[in-house]
Amino acid sequence: MTDIIAASRNPKKIREMEDITKEFGMTIISRDDAGLPTTEIEEDGVTFEENSYKKAFEIMKISGRPTIADDSGLEVDWLNGAPGVYSARFAGEECDDKANNQKLLELLKGVPKEKRGARFVSVITLIYPDGKALVARGETAGTLLEEERGEGGFGYDPLFVPEGKNLTYSELTADEKNQISHRGRALRKLKELLYQDTTRG
Repeated sequence: MTDIIAASRNPKKIREMEDITKEFGMTIISRDDAGLPTTEIEEDGVTFEENSYKKAFEIMKISGRPTIADDSGLEVDWLNGAPGVYSARFAGEECDDKANNQKLLELLKGVPKEKRGARFVSVITLIYPDGKALVARGETAGTLLEEERGEGGFGYDPLFVPEGKNLTYSELTADEKNQISHRGRALRKLKELLYQDTTRG
């Protein structure tokens, strides 16, 4: 696999992806390192699949090189699947992780543990200059705490305890998180798709 351009400008997300893709022989180059424009892509899709494809396709058109994009978010049972595709801007367009987490905690205030179920979802699209696209989806179910725990990760990680664990995403090491994370699962699915695509060819 040659270098792949990352549509994301989130260095933590790129690092997570690269922690996993390096074992697949895939090197990810950030948009900035590739010298691409900083123009933001409007994420106006109603599904993770739509947003992931749009981001990958737009950057591929600009760069003319294979491009990988991730669209991910948190779906909360009590909130009927919200914030979903609006996870990054849950508390407003200019919000940060702290504001998003605070809003989520406020909406879940008083909700018992057994009803605080949630899942992280990641959809990763790898698109080539000829238009061929590989799309992989990964999910990790868990529960949400009443307060943040841990210093690692980003986004809603300090509130999310994956099934089978007693630690939040933020308390796990990078390797531990990658083994069970939604993004890790999506990337391993992408590896399967790449292998199938290669053997068919």
